[in-house]
Amino acid sequence: MPPEPIYLDHNATTPLGPAAAEAMRSAGVEAYANPASQHGPGRNARRRLEGARERILTLLGGETSGRAPDRLVFTSGGTESNALALRGLLAASGRKRLVVSAIEHPSVAATADRLEGEGCTVDRLGATDGGVVRLDALRELLSRHGGEIGLVSLMAASNETGVLQPIAEAARLCHEAGVPFHTDAAQLVGKRPIEFRSWGAAALSFTAHKFNGPLGVGGLLLAPEVTPAPQLHGGFQQESLRPGTESAPLAAGLAAALETATEGQTERRDRLKRLRDQFERALLASWPGAVALGAETDRLEHTSCLAFPGADRQALVMAYDLAGVACSTGSACASGSSEPSPTLLAMGLPEKIVRGAVRFSLGATTTEAQINDAITRLTGVHERLRSEAIDTPPTR
Repeated sequence: MPPEPIYLDHNATTPLGPAAAEAMRSAGVEAYANPASQHGPGRNARRRLEGARERILTLLGGETSGRAPDRLVFTSGGTESNALALRGLLAASGRKRLVVSAIEHPSVAATADRLEGEGCTVDRLGATDGGVVRLDALRELLSRHGGEIGLVSLMAASNETGVLQPIAEAARLCHEAGVPFHTDAAQLVGKRPIEFRSWGAAALSFTAHKFNGPLGVGGLLLAPEVTPAPQLHGGFQQESLRPGTESAPLAAGLAAALETATEGQTERRDRLKRLRDQFERALLASWPGAVALGAETDRLEHTSCLAFPGADRQALVMAYDLAGVACSTGSACASGSSEPSPTLLAMGLPEKIVRGAVRFSLGATTTEAQINDAITRLTGVHERLRSEAIDTPPTR
């Protein structure tokens, strides 16, 4: 009988939480109508939808009142939110120069590549060996080309290493240069406090399934001074920025998951850091030369990117899976790729480190017993692999 699986891939997606599931069930029964309909059931669905929108905005540090409130556009998830931000804000700016970093998620990196192919100039900021985007390069670009740049987009936290990026400082630099700033905060929302209005960003992307919310729904926060050019066309929903029938159940599930993730966040972070550090110590000791990437910088408490020199990351992940531990080689959107991680390459790491890097990510449902069990299983895998390597005769 296969071992009970231990899920350590929460950066890819998280299990649906009970509060989110109940909110979706309730809204699905009580707010089933089209929120755009004028009849009573439609108005009820609209109330549930807008109530969820306001709660989410408040929880993410947005301004919901006054003459210039922030806005939340519901989307299908992080990829769509990033596409609307990059394509929409760049088009609205009337400029054709985009700044991203070399460590972005594939949904940003691939969109930037496509825009470049369509004639835009794309500048890609490098990173330090600790995985932090180089703000000195951003300062220089803004100083020399600020009048040409239509958008700067930097992730808030790395999906691979968990390293936190200086987005508040980046937003300040962009604001001073008169350039809109967008951040992909898919890995940060639900894990750390979000202060959208005080950070000064023009736009912020996130997705519910990274914090125990439903798959298929995310959002793009927008400051009042920016309006992206729509990338879809049809109805008038959401100021025509994202036409299509809105889902009150998905919005309710997102709001409930975010409320749960916000409650007790500090205690959860402390618990996950303790478990992650225990896990890292054991695995690093079980493989000669193993290193924790990004460990010397500020990083998310639940993320651990470990490199095992001399190993192949794909082979390791398969061996771990056979032992009943689920993890990954990096972003789920690039999972299975034989190409080295662009993020780790941008950090200037040696090839043997990049090729042996595996990402483990804990979550709200991870227990100490699971971590202890995972340590036993994975160190056993390491012992077996090392024994096989020693026993294998050299080829002639």
